[in-house]
Amino acid sequence: MFAVAARRTVAVGARRNVADSFSFAWRSMSSVPSTMKAAVVRETGDAHALKVETDFPTPALEPGKVIVKNQYAGINFIDTYHRKGLYARDLPFVGGQEGGGIVAAVSDEAAAEGVKVGDKVAYSVFGSYAEYTAVPAAKLLPVPDSVGLDVATACVVQGLTAHYLTTSAHADLIKEGEWCLIHGVGGGTCQWAAQMAKLRGYKVIGTCSKGKEDVGKALGCDELLVLDEVPGTSYEDYESMDIVAKVMEITDGKGAKCVIDGIGKSTVDISINSLAHRGIFVSFGNASGAVPAFPVLRLIGKSAYVTRPKLLDYVVTRDELVGRANEIFGWLQEGKLSVSVDTTFPLDQAAEGHLYLEAGKSKGKVLYEI
Repeated sequence: MFAVAARRTVAVGARRNVADSFSFAWRSMSSVPSTMKAAVVRETGDAHALKVETDFPTPALEPGKVIVKNQYAGINFIDTYHRKGLYARDLPFVGGQEGGGIVAAVSDEAAAEGVKVGDKVAYSVFGSYAEYTAVPAAKLLPVPDSVGLDVATACVVQGLTAHYLTTSAHADLIKEGEWCLIHGVGGGTCQWAAQMAKLRGYKVIGTCSKGKEDVGKALGCDELLVLDEVPGTSYEDYESMDIVAKVMEITDGKGAKCVIDGIGKSTVDISINSLAHRGIFVSFGNASGAVPAFPVLRLIGKSAYVTRPKLLDYVVTRDELVGRANEIFGWLQEGKLSVSVDTTFPLDQAAEGHLYLEAGKSKGKVLYEI
């Protein structure tokens, strides 16, 4: 009799749990509309390939995920590579891969991890140029109350990228007190990287354009090489100065143990020639165009190293992701790291946001406000 009663109790409890779960999911999704505004790429091309649609399907709430109502989406150069087709994506797709907002709906699995409707979060997954994004709970970064969502959104791609560039990608081939050359410190990611390199104890040589000299000077670089601008643009003219000679002069002929280069085609020769013996060239971006192929034998003169990393390979586990983010948020709270949000565009001006970034005008993070 006890066994039967026990089985009946379990069955009733199971039905109640199913009903409760259904009710919770329904309540959490009740405020999320079936369609949303989103900036969508249906055909790859220039900035105007990014079209704002007002009736794009809102992502479904899937097991292990949450729905985030976005307040901000970060605009990054990698987004322009996806839009142009340089990095292939299945079409159509919602642009972006960096966002910040408030959790609007939670799956049972996410709830079991402690995620709640109303949580303030940032994240990096595809599809952030939209009112709503489906995000795996494991990809969420809780945002401290003292950090604004605009700054937190800026942290995700640029901050985490700068973190792995200055802590991991160089494979510890640079030590405290050694020289690190960082190109483009007047822009977004490398503003972070210059500051983080200093926090790691490296001596930093930064490059920037004359139009961004004020930004470069505020970063604490040991040496700042200020370049002319390419006529009609805001980009550095890397032919306007003999950067290699300057680096060798600054380092007493030794060169830089690490070069962090997000510029690409315009700086590859400068970066390799500026290396110290057994130094490492960290090529992480293509702002001026993709780095052309070169023979590995070219590295033999200094027994140099080269790596072409990407962020996803440096946040492989939840622990690694949160560990990097927590260190960044900690530096922000302690006042050791300064973040500049340059410009915010409304999502309706999606194309204008990409054009602004690609013109090299930004002196910090560029965001969409949603």
